[in-house]
Amino acid sequence: MKQRISYFPPEKMDAEMQKEMERCRREGTPRPESSAVRAHVPAAFWSFANSWRDLFKNGVCEHAIKELCRLYVSRSVQCDYCGNQRSIKAAGAGLIEDDVKDLLNFEKSTRYSDKQKAALACAEAITWHLDTDDAFWERLHRHFSEPELVELGCFIALTMGQQSWLRLLNIDHHQVLAGTSASMAPGFETPEALAQSKASEEYWAKKRATQEKAA
Repeated sequence: MKQRISYFPPEKMDAEMQKEMERCRREGTPRPESSAVRAHVPAAFWSFANSWRDLFKNGVCEHAIKELCRLYVSRSVQCDYCGNQRSIKAAGAGLIEDDVKDLLNFEKSTRYSDKQKAALACAEAITWHLDTDDAFWERLHRHFSEPELVELGCFIALTMGQQSWLRLLNIDHHQVLAGTSASMAPGFETPEALAQSKASEEYWAKKRATQEKAA
């Protein structure tokens, strides 16, 4: 599919932006392509980069829980670009690939802790515009402090907005500062592996679309 907004050339960025692009290439989440789109407007580039650093990579709320919420949003809005990335930091904290499989059925899954399910319920309510009641908020306050809830809510809103936009752009991995597999999900580490995984009938986005069509 045709890409809708071009990548701003990294070699035309200033030194600080190039440094951030190199971090994206080396560490991922985000990888360089989405940053290269935002680089058309330096204010947009830095607004996202700084917010992502402060709300996702750092902050007061457990990083692995935020990563689960990020991937829940990916599955919900069907952002292939974001959904095929994994946080290196979250993997280091023990998050494994099997933890991604039950995200859209998290309430019935035995894979997640009560705390993880509460965070995912927050992501669900924000993503799907659900009404909430006292029991919902009592559940959140049972597991998270108010600063954690503020960070979690702001992060979910940030990633949902960005993913809802990025999915429209038809961007993909291994197109800007290519050559690394940093933060790529298993089976998507190279251009060849990415193409093969996306062509499979078992590809997560393809299966989701088929299920929704059948419903």
